[in-house]
Amino acid sequence: MLVDSPPEQRAKSASAPPTRQAVRALGLLVSAVLLVLVALASVAIGAKALSPDQVWHGLFHDTGTYGDVVVDGRLSRTVLGLLVGAALGLSGAVLQALTRNPLAEPGLLGINAGASAAVVTAITYFGVTSLTGYVWFAFLGAAVVGALVWFLGGSRGATPVRLALAGTAISAALYGYLQAVMIMDDAALGRMRFWTVGSLASATTSTITQVLPFLAVGAVLALALARPLNAVEMGDDTARALGAHLGRTRALAMLAATVLCGAATAACGPIMFVGLMVPHVVRSFTGPDLRWILPYATVLAPVLLLGADVVGRVVARPAELQVGVVTALIGGPVFILLVRRRRTAQL
Repeated sequence: MLVDSPPEQRAKSASAPPTRQAVRALGLLVSAVLLVLVALASVAIGAKALSPDQVWHGLFHDTGTYGDVVVDGRLSRTVLGLLVGAALGLSGAVLQALTRNPLAEPGLLGINAGASAAVVTAITYFGVTSLTGYVWFAFLGAAVVGALVWFLGGSRGATPVRLALAGTAISAALYGYLQAVMIMDDAALGRMRFWTVGSLASATTSTITQVLPFLAVGAVLALALARPLNAVEMGDDTARALGAHLGRTRALAMLAATVLCGAATAACGPIMFVGLMVPHVVRSFTGPDLRWILPYATVLAPVLLLGADVVGRVVARPAELQVGVVTALIGGPVFILLVRRRRTAQL
């Protein structure tokens, strides 16, 4: 099992001096300011070019064309991007801590694919049309695939490579199933194509209100697990010595990741690499303490997601490139770099 740092380093991190704690707090504040700026850019910039005056008018005065574009379009997808980004960042950090696997994240471990396959099945074969109906299928699919990847990867003897291979294989099979369903059903192709890449374009106020309770519960649970997950990352024996309840912590962590990933996928489809990249970047300047990693991931993952969404709207004007495509283009090279760095560190 691959551990990011030895127990001694984690113990030092947990009792970091006040100066370092102040630097971390300041960094979190700066990250929050960056998030506000990116959110403003997401509202102001889109596939349809609008001046700042038009954006302001659409937000506060206009109920016509500008209001439809800014409020119903950009503002809704910005809020959804904030929620989904935070969910992906949290779930990625939790899964990396739970598995002690630096390559773990919902997309690479097949959890997103499981949720997507379950949603497509619900829509195509069971006639489920509402988000509140198929979100439960998303949870079920995410949980089943997560358990299957853990089993195929070797359970407690799982290694980062085996888990990544198992997740990749299951994802390929499930995405093949998705393609087969859409090829055989033209109506399904129109309804479900955004699930194959992930998009915020279908965001509405109704979507936000329906997934918000699930995302809030998952986020609160994940943040509450920071301290016990710190102990789990040190290894089973050390965690027991520190008084951690391993079975309960692992079960609650998987539940939090499943709820976060399932709700996010039900809202906008599978978006990969956000949960992989952000925790790695965060860990480089916070250290391994999850009491800091999780809040940072909650703030910085939406920065990445909304930034990618803005890029996708600008580069393909007057059309747009789905955010899942942009994050994949960014995340693929980053994933290769991380694998090479880990391999070099082991030589």
